[in-house]
Amino acid sequence: MANFVRVIQPGLSTTVQDLGRPNHQIEGFPESGAMDRFSYKLANLLVNNHRNSASLEFVSTGPTLRFACDSFIALTGGKVNATLNDQPILQNEVVEVSEGSILKIGPVIEGNYGYLAFSNGGVITQPVLDSRSTTLRTKMGGLDGRALETGDTIPIRDSVVMPSLSSRKIVFKSEKITEIHFVKGPHWEMFSQSAHEQFQSEIYQISEQMDRMGYRLNGPKLEVPNKNLLSEGTVLGNIQITRDGSPIALLADRQTTGGYPVIGTIIRADLNRFVQMKQGQQFKFVLTDIDTAVEKLVQQQKVINDTFEKWYAGRYIEPIGPIRRNAIKISRLIRANK
Repeated sequence: MANFVRVIQPGLSTTVQDLGRPNHQIEGFPESGAMDRFSYKLANLLVNNHRNSASLEFVSTGPTLRFACDSFIALTGGKVNATLNDQPILQNEVVEVSEGSILKIGPVIEGNYGYLAFSNGGVITQPVLDSRSTTLRTKMGGLDGRALETGDTIPIRDSVVMPSLSSRKIVFKSEKITEIHFVKGPHWEMFSQSAHEQFQSEIYQISEQMDRMGYRLNGPKLEVPNKNLLSEGTVLGNIQITRDGSPIALLADRQTTGGYPVIGTIIRADLNRFVQMKQGQQFKFVLTDIDTAVEKLVQQQKVINDTFEKWYAGRYIEPIGPIRRNAIKISRLIRANK
């Protein structure tokens, strides 16, 4: 049975996102999808969803929501001081929510992007081109292709049972990001040796020009190749060098093709850390190879896999199905009428 969550305050820019439309880039559609895919996947894992279930992604300030049904939620990504019915709740663990509850997320204190996942399949808006992701500039997907607005209703499914509820949590140590790893891009050899050395030795900053399409970086200008290029397909994490020598890292809502030379590509395991860096944050690019990039991604995925195995081992033995679900709802009804 479909139900909903009502938007009381939408936050700065809250959108529906999943893993995007990678198979439709060849037709010219942006890939879109969650910016911090590790946090997005973790949120879904926490509430026992499929990895591609749609969640809410909020930027800088999260929404305030009223639940019209029972659910289980998980908050991941950028640090927030969220409350449920004015009581603090923790991130990176499952929280049970009853019908009528009010969730206030508020400002993102550390990082840029946060994720809110709902149990029993996530947000169930109508998919567009195999995805529920919102692409704001093409007004596609999500809720009419736009960010949430006050009064919107977000369709989800009622949920009263969560296996291994008590163990569904994970703790991360906060880390100061000073290095972002990259592999050589398709046009690496077009750049001079001095440009290579400069790119790896200089300090870069996230500029104020940062959005879901890409982050422009502040730092010393690089020497630009003289050769003109035809437009080529883009890849998530590509680092283009513009005509004035400035780097731009291409992200989820990037154009599908581009004509600036690509000096490198941020490895997938570092992309979630990169997109969470705030304006003005300083870092260095560090060259690595494909094998190391793959190994880092495998280790990152292992965190998710090991966590799932731990929860699976602690799942409830009792039968969990329609009968148990109805029993829980009847029990709540009786308690409410005592």
